[in-house]
Amino acid sequence: MWASVGDRLLVHGRIVGQQDRTAEIIEVLGTGGGPPYRVRFEDGHETLMSPGPDTVVRHFASEE
Repeated sequence: MWASVGDRLLVHGRIVGQQDRTAEIIEVLGTGGGPPYRVRFEDGHETLMSPGPDTVVRHFASEE
């Protein structure tokens, strides 16, 4: 998995009824765009994250 600042992580709910969550990558701490990432969730909570198989990267498409 690789990502860059501004990309979003979509974390799928693991149990029935748990909603998906979205986090924006605000810092890449791994080499070559790899994890861990410092992320900010929709509610403003920030944390370090090494995404698992239930996470998808949505790459930021810059406007040119």
